[in-house]
Amino acid sequence: MKIVQISEFGDPSTLRLIEAKIPTPTPNQALIKVRACGVNPIDFKTRRGLGFVAEKVKTRMPWTPGYDIAGEIVEVNGAGLSFEPGDRVCGLVNFPLPAGGYSEYIALPTDNLVKIPAELSYVQAAALPLAGLTAWQGLFEVGALCAGQKVVILAAAGGVGHLAAQLAKSKSAHVWGTASKPHHDFLSSMGVTPVDYHNPHELEKLRNMDFVFDAVGGETGLVALDFLSPKGALVTLPTISATSICDAAKVQGKQASGYTVHPDPRRLQALLTSAAKEKLHVEVQATFSLAQAAEAHRMLEGGHVRGKIVLTMD
Repeated sequence: MKIVQISEFGDPSTLRLIEAKIPTPTPNQALIKVRACGVNPIDFKTRRGLGFVAEKVKTRMPWTPGYDIAGEIVEVNGAGLSFEPGDRVCGLVNFPLPAGGYSEYIALPTDNLVKIPAELSYVQAAALPLAGLTAWQGLFEVGALCAGQKVVILAAAGGVGHLAAQLAKSKSAHVWGTASKPHHDFLSSMGVTPVDYHNPHELEKLRNMDFVFDAVGGETGLVALDFLSPKGALVTLPTISATSICDAAKVQGKQASGYTVHPDPRRLQALLTSAAKEKLHVEVQATFSLAQAAEAHRMLEGGHVRGKIVLTMD
């Protein structure tokens, strides 16, 4: 089989397509023929040597990225498991290590897998796990978002952002979303009020917000503290800058929290069901072959991606 690996941190050229043996599932594992794999910012940040996963990866090279997989079960090792050969499955798998989704086959425990509804393609299913769970957990588990609140989603057209915007709307929140002008029609189509983050006058609209969902971090996250009402709360996603944003919030007497996504098969199944019923739209801007993983990383690192990028194995 073919897999993508890095043997050192660096630019996208460090992603190498190599041949490897198809793994054999150990007890309570399934062997999955991967049909599609989501590409996420954590993939390229780790490849560059940034973030908490990179700290662990540096002693475990070579490393294969990829946490979102969708595919078909080939073999199950163990009695009493709820899957069988031929099942279409997806999941947030092997997070944070060992990852391994950029691969034609993968053997892993079945506890984080869920079945893909018939209405969804492998590409749609692979685009949803990490981004969808990240959005849900940030809004509702960490942020305790309530109906009627004024919410702004930073980078609302992005992979996590466009899902967070829809989930907030589904809970009857009033939602604004920052994005560049070319994405404003996309946000409007989801019932989100678009705000051009390049325009200081438009950013003035974002005052006295009850909730800020920060999918950008860094200086943008620090500035977004100004958007909060006195009792508002900010939840920031990027782990690299979470501590500095939370510390700044304390100094200002404001509430901010960082978090890391965790697998949740029951919630993922609910998100997939919503997507199958067309209550949740999963936007995929581009697909690349496994051999084009470096090109996929370059596109995602370049910014301004609408929704998700997915690798396909066929």
